[in-house]
Amino acid sequence: MKASCRIGSLRLDRVDEISGPAVDPWKLLPDLPGDAIERNRAWLAPTFYDEATSQLVLSLHGWIVRTGRVTVLIEACGGNHKNRPDYPRVHGLDTPWIERLRAAGVAPEEVDYVFCSHLHVDHIGWFTELRNGSWAPTFPNAKYLMAQREYDNWNPAMRSLPPFALQGSCFEDSVLPVVEGGQAVMVEDGHKIDQGLTIEASYGHTLGHCSVRARSGGETGIFCGDIMHSPLEMTYPHVNTYACEDADAARISRRKLLEDAAEYGHLLLPAHFPAPFTACRVRRADDGFAIAKVE
Repeated sequence: MKASCRIGSLRLDRVDEISGPAVDPWKLLPDLPGDAIERNRAWLAPTFYDEATSQLVLSLHGWIVRTGRVTVLIEACGGNHKNRPDYPRVHGLDTPWIERLRAAGVAPEEVDYVFCSHLHVDHIGWFTELRNGSWAPTFPNAKYLMAQREYDNWNPAMRSLPPFALQGSCFEDSVLPVVEGGQAVMVEDGHKIDQGLTIEASYGHTLGHCSVRARSGGETGIFCGDIMHSPLEMTYPHVNTYACEDADAARISRRKLLEDAAEYGHLLLPAHFPAPFTACRVRRADDGFAIAKVE
């Protein structure tokens, strides 16, 4: 995908944070077949798999979506200066992400809505920024839409699952300042952000994980968050990450997404595919799926 593209009249601009070798394939995908890399090396390397480190290449990026009426940020990456010792990849980051946002033509105060597929540490970092020694909402005029089920999932007072070490203090430093500042809006499945942008349940990776379906001019795109991290999960759609909270639901969400994309030609916009594959179309391949076209 180029840095900018369109779905009908909707303008999409990718705002990159970091990309590169990130994780051992079997650490991320414990049930991945033992010969998966060797069997797929020809198309995996070097874009999706780094031979030197034997790691999958993953990206952290967000999208600015402009509808002509509102400006929406989808996914908020790792953020700067966050204390994440249990997740070294986003620990103490200091990137020019805000400058890249401005280069895409949007200042923080011009963002109307922020939505993330789920509240994992590497999706909500830019909810807040360090300002005068404390954490404050990065987007002062935005409504931060959060799926009620996902918020409840990570609210320490309500969480039904054990703590997830990689989250660290992200609820306290990234979510609570938004809630306490009165900018959080809890929404349900089916919520319309604006004409052509709808939040849809895609539970599994987390208990409240949601996607955003974009429709305009007869075209459909799906911001599918962490339903997949790597196109290896297209080849092996039954394989989950170690972080998937509901294994069965995660497989169902992934299979449905891929089947619909292959059948109807939807544009997929995963949260971690590296450029230029951050927007792609899907085809059936053997028992799984594969990237058919890059937009």
